[in-house]
Amino acid sequence: MQTLRLAMWSGPRNISTALMRAFENRADCAVVDEPFYGYYLQATGLDHPAGEAVKASMSCDWREVARQLCEELPATADRDRCTLFYQKHMTQHILPAMDMAWTDGLVNCFLIRQPRRIIASYARVRPEFALDELGFVQQWELFQRVADRLGAAPPVIDSAATLADPEGVLRALCERVGIPFSAAMLSWPAGSRDSDGVWAPHWYAAVEASTGFQAVNEQPLAEVALPPQCEAMCEQAEAIYARLSAHALGSAVRG
Repeated sequence: MQTLRLAMWSGPRNISTALMRAFENRADCAVVDEPFYGYYLQATGLDHPAGEAVKASMSCDWREVARQLCEELPATADRDRCTLFYQKHMTQHILPAMDMAWTDGLVNCFLIRQPRRIIASYARVRPEFALDELGFVQQWELFQRVADRLGAAPPVIDSAATLADPEGVLRALCERVGIPFSAAMLSWPAGSRDSDGVWAPHWYAAVEASTGFQAVNEQPLAEVALPPQCEAMCEQAEAIYARLSAHALGSAVRG
């Protein structure tokens, strides 16, 4: 039975885990949660919550991880029903040593969010950080690689549009990647999943309490304040966001 391998590439502080829940709630889908996280932590030496457990829970060899993603299915997959393998990827995990040719065997999609909101949220947790920790540049470079290979822009979805119109955006995404839409993607049982990474207790409380996509009343973008040292970074990220946003599917909701 042939399985479509769909990679969703997102930066941090987005709805990436909720989107993983949506796909995992399909009867035909298995998921994997941030498979390059262990490699990223080992290669960078960054100190993250449960970092040692993360590295112990998965291969830290990016080549082996890439092979698994292209050739195998996760242990949680129902081999009799799995025709879709959804891969939740963080673009900040793409490091210079990685050869991204392995992604040619996947259907690559991109999840974006307005950078000012991402940076403001991230700065509350890590007062000092570099742009590459947010994955904007890596996301844009991979998008360009995929677009050059396909001769057309790959699918892009915006978090604001998805929260405002989950069914509309997910229907558009499913149509673009050639799979049937399933209403099961719009809601899911609360709680944890066996497929969640070992870091889930530190990061997934809100998602574990959720039962679907929840629209939020965020403050107007113009009122989102950033530390002064982040303004130049935000300007760079917003230029990338504008290029990607031009290809976003579904509702034209922004901000």
